[in-house]
Amino acid sequence: MTLSGWGLILAFTALVALLARPVGAWLFALYEGRTTPLHRVLGPLERGFYRASGIDPAREQSWLTYALHMLAFQVVLTLFTYAILRLQGYLPMNPRGLAGIGTDGAMNTAIAFVTNTNWQWYAGESVLTNLSQMVGLTLHNFLSAATGIAVAFALFRGFARHETGTVGNFWADCTRVTLYLLLPLSLVYALFLIASGVPQTFASLVEAHTLEGAKQAIVLGPVASQEAIKMLGTNGGGFYNANSAHPFENPTALTNFVEMLSIFAIGSGLTWCFGRAVGNTRQGWAILAAMLILFVAGAGITYWQEAQGASALTHAGFAGGNMEGKEIRFGIAGSALFAAVTTAASCGAVNAMHDSFTALGGMIPLFNMQLGEIVIGGVGSGIYGFLLFAILAVFVAGLMVGRTPEYVGKKIEAREIKLAVLAIAVLPLSILGFTALACMLPAGLAGPLNKGPHGFSEILYAFSSATANNGSAFAGLSAGTPFYNGLLGVAMWVGRFFVIVPVLAIAGSLAAKRQTPATSGSFPTTGGLWVGLLVGVILILGGLTFLPGLALGPIADQVTLSAGQTF
Repeated sequence: MTLSGWGLILAFTALVALLARPVGAWLFALYEGRTTPLHRVLGPLERGFYRASGIDPAREQSWLTYALHMLAFQVVLTLFTYAILRLQGYLPMNPRGLAGIGTDGAMNTAIAFVTNTNWQWYAGESVLTNLSQMVGLTLHNFLSAATGIAVAFALFRGFARHETGTVGNFWADCTRVTLYLLLPLSLVYALFLIASGVPQTFASLVEAHTLEGAKQAIVLGPVASQEAIKMLGTNGGGFYNANSAHPFENPTALTNFVEMLSIFAIGSGLTWCFGRAVGNTRQGWAILAAMLILFVAGAGITYWQEAQGASALTHAGFAGGNMEGKEIRFGIAGSALFAAVTTAASCGAVNAMHDSFTALGGMIPLFNMQLGEIVIGGVGSGIYGFLLFAILAVFVAGLMVGRTPEYVGKKIEAREIKLAVLAIAVLPLSILGFTALACMLPAGLAGPLNKGPHGFSEILYAFSSATANNGSAFAGLSAGTPFYNGLLGVAMWVGRFFVIVPVLAIAGSLAAKRQTPATSGSFPTTGGLWVGLLVGVILILGGLTFLPGLALGPIADQVTLSAGQTF
């Protein structure tokens, strides 16, 4: 461990906090439907879309209508992408003559990108055409991110409004977020990446001569445009199989730092936007404080473990940190921080191989996902997932003081508690249930390349990543089989939409309630006590739920390695 490594973690955290307000202010303008400077340029495009589709953006929707329109949109997008992937061999922009993808692989990939998971069982540069990358996948990087933010806006309105039956208009929310936030930010970001050396071309490949005198074909394509929205939208699907460890996706230490910041930028801004929406920005700062406490603790543990190095090598007399599976240009600190960032958000981009992390160093990214990726979290999904825990936390506080819990002026009653528990229970049921199924069936046991606790960790990580809509892989798991493609596809769909629907139901329930003014008996939800309660509830709930699974995987792995035993 070095001071520069700790300085990197703390400087990154400070910048995330500083970005919250300006990004949040722009998000709040979109939340309210206000005119922004970009409306002069993009306004005609927005109005043209509404006219062509017959949508009235001023027509508000109930939570159920909002949910049904959102779900129908996702089904159509899934089928659209499935068709492109299956037929890519007959479509243009295929200079290498790649064939279409098989049934199970195409459906898995379509679900992965629609749900903002971006799980990749394949090597993008070897399997996908430029058309599939641009239209089939990059399109979803925008729309899945916009959908998450739209759902967060609907929940904000549930808290902010009173005695109304509507939570906004899904199509208007999704369109405004795409046009006035994601598109302009991605354009600027892509230009920065191009200037840093990331390719942006329709050329197929270039030949390079190796030091041995051989020739190597390096695939090119529209990489920068996909990389920009992959990070900003917390998508994570890489143009290349090596993802952000590839020098064409992440060439320098500067791009590495900017990529990490871009993963957290919108998620941190949504916390301030929530506080502004409910009329008290201190509410948003309290949520961000709880998120950053959890993040710094996790990133610190990961860096500490990776800097210590593998215990087996230490026993053998080799000193130094664990550089296996890491890029020299990023080092241990840059790789450990990236792992914590990408799994705290539902991004899934990686600049190092998590399978090569130490046992406890790899456990933190795994645990980040199992918490529901609410530590900043995905764009939209992070804040609405965190608010589910906030509802449980005020319920616990209400039990302690003996009164009906309140949060930001709304009574939290039986319906909201049941819906919050239902949404939170989706993760353990899917993660642990599917992991158990894979560990019992021959098709599941054929996947991991390692035996013992580490092999179990590979299976547990895959279903944690899929259900939490992260998409990062632990590696070491042969997941491109009909069994894993099918089961992981189900886990991704369940983890996304079986959470969103209860969230929207909570939004509708809260919007119909009257505002309850705070009194001297109200539990304060802006100070240090509240932040501590939030952190405690999240850790206790996550620990009680997933500790047995972690004990069978990374913890057992650490114990056996410390004893000098390997599998």
